Amino acid sequence: MTDKFRLLMLGAMYENGGNTTHRFLDGHPQLFVYPFESQLGTRLVNDQLSSTFPVKYRWPEFALDATPYEDYKAIIDEEGKVRARTPNVSKFRHEPMEFSDDDRLEKYLAHIKVSGRSRAKNVAAFFKASFEAWKDYKKSGREEVYVGYSPVLVVDADKILNDMSEAHFLHVVRNPWSAYADTKKRPVPLSLKNYMVGWTLNQYFALLYKEQFPDRMHIVRAEDVMADSKKALGEICTKLGLEVADSLKTPTWNGKELTEVYPWGTIRKATPEANIATAHELSASEKEQIRQMTAQYLDVFGYRTLLDDGVPAEPQMALTAGKSSK
Repeated sequence: MTDKFRLLMLGAMYENGGNTTHRFLDGHPQLFVYPFESQLGTRLVNDQLSSTFPVKYRWPEFALDATPYEDYKAIIDEEGKVRARTPNVSKFRHEPMEFSDDDRLEKYLAHIKVSGRSRAKNVAAFFKASFEAWKDYKKSGREEVYVGYSPVLVVDADKILNDMSEAHFLHVVRNPWSAYADTKKRPVPLSLKNYMVGWTLNQYFALLYKEQFPDRMHIVRAEDVMADSKKALGEICTKLGLEVADSLKTPTWNGKELTEVYPWGTIRKATPEANIATAHELSASEKEQIRQMTAQYLDVFGYRTLLDDGVPAEPQMALTAGKSSK
């Protein structure tokens, strides 16, 4: 286990506010926040969930006989490597970034030479090397926790928390109506049925691991982040022993305020009003199908009457600490 490396890993089902939450954390002076989705998975991930979720979003597996160089190359990190190696085709090309993937590789190998190989040590070296290679990253000098985000990664939260004794996991959940309405806007969206299979699996694993790791597994609703991001994310910072910074009020990239979260995610305006308006883009039939498919989670997260009054109710469980309150 990697004892001293501190990691806060975020996960969320697609269009559930993971990127939005990630951007609200970005400017915190005590956090190294990865600039894009930290797609740590490798092609060696192969289990019963591999046919449901892309392996790039999973916790990595490494070959026992691989070299450190091969380990690094195995990490998919699609968004980061595209921005570094072919910036003109990156969806983030509009933002300046002085970053070399080859430089990061050298720094990664230097870390592994000292620490040795393991899944936890490989991940720690990847994050450390990323910020050492990012030349125009705006550092405060007070950073102590690394933050990554990858969709659906909650399905592997137990592996992360077992691998890294100092790691915490933050799962973001958004009401399924708004989430599906946004995923429909993708060029090739998942069907309603397939999307809800993924949404419910994410909530199942989040609640399961919340029971197993009550002090290091956290859940936040996207609706609470949108309503008061400083309060919602401040509770997570407090659990990590970090200050509740004013930066939590504003989504940023490398400290630069974002007027909309896109293209970091499909949620353009992270407001309660836009969120409920998005849900009502669905037909009555779609709304009812979603209600049926997610019924067992609607009361748990306070979403049962959301479509009626536009405001989530109190959840049935304590989200940021301790086990279920009911």
